[in-house]
Amino acid sequence: MPVLQRIKKPTTHKGKKVLLSKEPQIIENTKQTFLLKGRKTGGIINDCLKDFYALKKPDAVMLSQKNDVLPFEDATFLEQSGKKRDANLFVFGSHTKKRPNNLILGRLYDYQLLDMFELGVENYVSMMDFKNEKVGLGLKPCLVFNGDLWSQLHDYQRLKNLLVDLFHRESANAVRLQGLEHVIAFTAVEGKIFMRSYKILLKKSGQRTPRIELEEIGPSAELKLRRTKLASDDLFKTACKQPKELKIKKKKNVTKDNLGTTHGRIHVPKQKIDKLQTRKMKGLKKTAAERKEDRETLKKRRAEQADSDISSKRLRSQS
Repeated sequence: MPVLQRIKKPTTHKGKKVLLSKEPQIIENTKQTFLLKGRKTGGIINDCLKDFYALKKPDAVMLSQKNDVLPFEDATFLEQSGKKRDANLFVFGSHTKKRPNNLILGRLYDYQLLDMFELGVENYVSMMDFKNEKVGLGLKPCLVFNGDLWSQLHDYQRLKNLLVDLFHRESANAVRLQGLEHVIAFTAVEGKIFMRSYKILLKKSGQRTPRIELEEIGPSAELKLRRTKLASDDLFKTACKQPKELKIKKKKNVTKDNLGTTHGRIHVPKQKIDKLQTRKMKGLKKTAAERKEDRETLKKRRAEQADSDISSKRLRSQS
């Protein structure tokens, strides 16, 4: 006989606020990320988790305790940790003889596992090894994806979607040139993904547009895709569904060309040109003789109409 779970209602104002914050909202808050270690980790994975935490702050939580977890066999612990911390993204690091320097990126939907990717880390260079000035805290990076694999293979398309979700912060309606300070580039070539991080430097160019230079600030790594666990197309479509309030309503009879110019089409009913009022001018006025002729013509028409009416009445009376 199945055990029924009792639903406890909140009794305090703080408890009600916590439950309301976890309910679905039209405009969701910034997605939180929690980073955790496996049963055994090496120096490379520790540096990698620290750098990912530095890139994600303040929208991330770093768990220092080691956990005896195998995500591809049982993801219950990850789902419970995400629900406890109200986080939808996770980064898991481990190191074994079979899979050395293992990094798992994944996300949850409704606190259930949606998809995750297992990556092998090679030739890792941490941010501390680059002795230069870093970017500020909480900056939204500009993501660049190079290579045909991102658009050709299904696994790489989903991984690209996950990386965009991982480094996405608040939604921005406009972009300020001075606000672009950080670039993260992912290049997929021959089964490997090269990750590079740069700081954007705006130099004087003698023109209105500044000259842009890139300075590598780390981290730098070669990632190799090992295992994947993807959600079904129906579940992925449900997870990407947006509320109706956020959908842009299509305007009828309004189009835009390639240059961004807006064109509108207006439907006008058929006009009666013969009754159209034109501008009154003295040159178009009728003379006295013409007006007299029009009056006589109108009298004749009325007389003829009266005669025809009288004759039709006589015929009716005779019949």
